[in-house]
Amino acid sequence: MKTNPGAKKRFSLTGTGKIKRKHAFKSHILTKKSTKRKRNLGYDGVVHKTDLKNVKLLLAMK
Repeated sequence: MKTNPGAKKRFSLTGTGKIKRKHAFKSHILTKKSTKRKRNLGYDGVVHKTDLKNVKLLLAMK
């Protein structure tokens, strides 16, 4: 199965095998968002266990 090109741009693996992701809502309309909110959106998150199966399918992982 091929890797989804959109998914390989958006997700990356950590050293322990977890899948990292970026937060949404950080690209535009930033004036109404607080500094704290924008700062916290900048950090990476980890894919939730309920989405893990679908993300692994997109990344062609077992």
